[in-house]
Amino acid sequence: MHNTAAIVFRDGTTRFVKVDKNELLMDAAQRHGVNLPVDCREGVCGTCRCLRESGDVDVEYIDEEALTEEEIAEGHVLACQTRLRSSQASFYFDIDSNVCSVATEVHNGTVSAVEQVSDGAAILEITLDDPTQALPYLPGQYARIEVPGSDQWRAYSFATSAVREGKLRFLIRLLPSGVMSDYLRDCAQVGDAISLEAPLGAFYLREVQRPLLMVAGGTGLSAFLGMLEELAEKGECQQPIRLVYGVTQEQDLSELARLEAFTETLPDFAFGTVVMTPSEAWQGNKGVVCDLFDLDFLSQPFDAYLCGPPPMIEASKTWFEENPVGECRVFFEKFISS
Repeated sequence: MHNTAAIVFRDGTTRFVKVDKNELLMDAAQRHGVNLPVDCREGVCGTCRCLRESGDVDVEYIDEEALTEEEIAEGHVLACQTRLRSSQASFYFDIDSNVCSVATEVHNGTVSAVEQVSDGAAILEITLDDPTQALPYLPGQYARIEVPGSDQWRAYSFATSAVREGKLRFLIRLLPSGVMSDYLRDCAQVGDAISLEAPLGAFYLREVQRPLLMVAGGTGLSAFLGMLEELAEKGECQQPIRLVYGVTQEQDLSELARLEAFTETLPDFAFGTVVMTPSEAWQGNKGVVCDLFDLDFLSQPFDAYLCGPPPMIEASKTWFEENPVGECRVFFEKFISS
């Protein structure tokens, strides 16, 4: 029997390693070719420090010179002293992956479906050539996809929590002109060969210990679809979750039926939509995402996840600073058109 540890680096590169019973995280990583920084191996130097972001662990020894009491309370551990006690755990190392001789992996597949789900977005489904091929990732992370017929790569968040029967889904914004947008609109065919580099990204769902605010701008919703699916499937989250979904025009709204389904499968989930420049016929919320933030909900300590255009990210962070909200941690991913 073994457990699984996700090792996430500062540049977003992620490796999943199998950890044997009672095996140290450091030893498991090295066994998989991930050369984590190490010096003393005695819990004294602090060279292999990292942040445990989910899962249960046992830590043998940490010298007071290696980590402070405050850092330990925040979840910092030493890889050379840490053993997993749960089937899954994730650890963040504040170093770049190339320091540890870790390269990203390329996976090959074929286009199995393309569906336009709104005026400005489409679902791209990719089936891996080898359904048994391991492509684990953390909900919220992304892949770089090579646009068929070109030498261009584009980054998109996974829209599901895991590979399903060898299939992956991505919610992709359709630009007026763009190499991926033009491909999806004009020439994408089921059966097209396609490659992707994954998993990537330091934006992913951490262990849920307090209320969540999710803020999606446009196809930034994709990352949250994967996060919500993960929470619904595990069925362990009892914290309230609120999602605010903003778009430019109402025609840009997509996957609303899927969001509605989460209100049935999650114990305390609700979402709201807001349109910046709607038509006269629009009868829903008009404005920006911050207009839908609920001060009553945010008066308690909470975690905020933001994914979308940079102006939305910055406006949301400013709103948190200028309003009487509870203590919060903010995680964000900025979507920038190529």
